Amino acid sequence: MSEDADPDLDRVDRAIVNAFQGGFPVVERPFEPAAEALRDRGIDIDAHGLLARIRAMDEAGTLTRFGALVDAEAIGGAATLVAMHAPEDEFDAVAEQVNAHREVAHNYEREHPHLNMWFVVSVADADRVREVLDEIEAETGQETYNLPKQQEFRVEAKFLVDGPVPEGDVDLSHPGPDVSPTDRDHLTPPERDLVLAVQDGLPLTETPYADVADEIDQPVDWVVATLKRFDEEGKVRRVGVVPNHYALGYTENGMTVWNVPDGRVDEVGPAIASLGFVTHCYERPRHEGVWPYNFFAMTHGRSEEESAERVRQVRDRMATFWDVGEDDWDTLFSTRILKKTGIRLDERADANTAATTAGGPPEAGDD
Repeated sequence: MSEDADPDLDRVDRAIVNAFQGGFPVVERPFEPAAEALRDRGIDIDAHGLLARIRAMDEAGTLTRFGALVDAEAIGGAATLVAMHAPEDEFDAVAEQVNAHREVAHNYEREHPHLNMWFVVSVADADRVREVLDEIEAETGQETYNLPKQQEFRVEAKFLVDGPVPEGDVDLSHPGPDVSPTDRDHLTPPERDLVLAVQDGLPLTETPYADVADEIDQPVDWVVATLKRFDEEGKVRRVGVVPNHYALGYTENGMTVWNVPDGRVDEVGPAIASLGFVTHCYERPRHEGVWPYNFFAMTHGRSEEESAERVRQVRDRMATFWDVGEDDWDTLFSTRILKKTGIRLDERADANTAATTAGGPPEAGDD
């Protein structure tokens, strides 16, 4: 995609999009070191200008938000991918029935001769997954196929554009307080409040972390230290700008699926995950007689040609590990977004929050 393909993004905007899809500073005034990092890359901008540009891109829909990407699985509860068949003449009615379940976070129509509806179920209690699927089957008369993640090899949805900082390799996650990860498997009440305050993005102000601290009535030093610790613990995947990939021209969303020999999955996973354009990469279960594939790799492209080339590269990499036949893989492109509300974290965080005694938040490194 040439820079002329998107006249609303100039050279500086493109540098910002590329630079800060992860690794944004978690310090009280983060835009100052972020702007300095861009100046080191030849982009003439100060903290005020950087904030103004991120705010403008957010308002224009180029970004879906700015802030911390929370790993819902690490916060508590469970989520799973589900496939089902919706008859063509009943498709919209079935979609409405599925989407009516508040536990359904995302739902896509995908190109497949049988399994044409794909959705995510997110719940506070893993036992609730089966209950939701039973309800959907009873309402629609269609069988559901649960495809929970068995291994995760990559989740890093970065969408780079042509322009400065083409590798998107600015990482400013290290400045800030020294923190020690904990081995706790629960949240404290203040941590729950913090997760819920940042899940939809940080305020676009000069002091976003201080604003969050005011919102949840906690010291800003605690907010900064806790978010930095969450990043190290994996509760936060990264902090930065979150692009609207459709606005950047990434309109081709291809889910490639593979019937990888079981003994090869542990080798194949890291190899496919190392391809920079693969945004998600998982092992999932097969369903005998219906779904023969056990390996999923998501790719995005800015044209049919680019998407096809990326799928070809995945297949070429696969072929270095095993003899890939024509029946051993498929690509399911999304044709329609049926629902996209995001993973509901409130109930999952509440269910994973342990009561603590009064007297303020624990220190960021406390167990």
